[in-house]
Formats: sequence, C-alpha cells, structure tokens
Amino acid sequence: MFDGISGAYDRMNRMITFGIDKSWRKKLMRYVAQIQPRRILDIAAGTGDLCLLAARMTEAEEIIGADISEGMLEIGKKKVKKAKLEGRIRMQVADAEDLPYDTDYFDAVTIAFGVRNFEHLDQGLREILRVLRPGGRLLILETSVPTQPIIKKMYLWHSNYLLPFLGKLFSKDARAYRYLSESAKNFPYGEAFNNKLTENGFINVKHFPQTMGTATIYLAEKNNES
Repeated sequence: MFDGISGAYDRMNRMITFGIDKSWRKKLMRYVAQIQPRRILDIAAGTGDLCLLAARMTEAEEIIGADISEGMLEIGKKKVKKAKLEGRIRMQVADAEDLPYDTDYFDAVTIAFGVRNFEHLDQGLREILRVLRPGGRLLILETSVPTQPIIKKMYLWHSNYLLPFLGKLFSKDARAYRYLSESAKNFPYGEAFNNKLTENGFINVKHFPQTMGTATIYLAEKNNES
C-alpha cells in the first residue's frame, strides 16, 4: 500500500498538515540533538525527510532510515544522494518488530507518523528498547485527536472526508488514506500511549501536544542500568 502512494507521499504530507508537519519534525529533532547522538535510527523512515533533518541538526556519524516499503526508500535514497549524504545516511528495508541491529547500538530512535502502523505495537516498542543504548532516547511524532470539542469536530471532518478525498485525487489510492485516517483515530494517544511506553520498559516518559492537539511528540528513555 505504501509503495503505491510513495510518489505522492511528500506532497500529500504538506497538503494534509498545511505544511505544519515541518515545524513538528524540527521540534522533535531538537530533542534528539540535546543528547548529541552519534548513531540515530529512524523507523518508518518513508522518503527520508527525518533522516535528512537529523543530518542537518545533529553531528551524528551514522543515520539509518528503516522502512518496510521499498518504494518509499527508493525515493529517500535519491534525496540522500542529491544531498550528498551517502556517507552518513543509509536507507534500509527493515521490520520495526524484528530489527536487524545489535542490542544497545543506537543513541536515539525516531519515528514520525509511523508507530500507529505497527502491527504489534508492544513488540515494536520492545525492539526499539533493545536496540537503544542505556540512557538512549526515543522520540515519536504522531497524530492525535484534539480534546477541545470544536477543534475535535474539525479534525474528524478533515480526517474522515478531506484526507481520503485528497488521497484519491493526488495519489489515486483513496484506500491508503482511509487506512491512515482510521489508524490515526484508533491510536492510543496522550497518556494512554505514555502508559504503553512505560509498560514496555521506557522511563522518563513525556508528551507534548502540538497545534491544538492535532499531533503529539512523545519522549522516552532507556534506563541507564538496562
């Protein structure tokens, strides 16, 4: 499904969020930069936007973008090559629930608009915890449903009607964007997702709602003694 929408994915992201997703990604990366990571793993990396941002905003020597969609990754590889960052960024096919990386390897793991697509969320979170070094940081950017009634009503209209319409118009695949809409509504956001992170071994879990609660940044860490 994601292979089928890969060509329109970047443009659709800009349209769906009215371009605000760029500022959300920068905020996420500032939290990553605070720990001065050397190795970063971006899961559900898609077309590589967050990997490229990591290269600009951190001094990381190794940045891996992992995704199960080869179509998305091919576009990401072209971006990396155009930016002449092949020495720092690698785009790889990998399953978030069975990561092909060593235990305690990465200083930071990031996910932007991908964690809600995990088939088995607990397994994916446990794999992330495994590959993070003790004291390492997980940063997640994900959609969330606003709590303010008027904003919530507008959000649900956008999600239920505008998102599938734009998906059909520009990517020729309304099915994919209906799926994205449903997965966003069913995702355990806010405190519910904080609890999910804690249950799977993360500590110092925090969340930061963005733009009236339409998206949320989650921060969690791996115990130094792990």
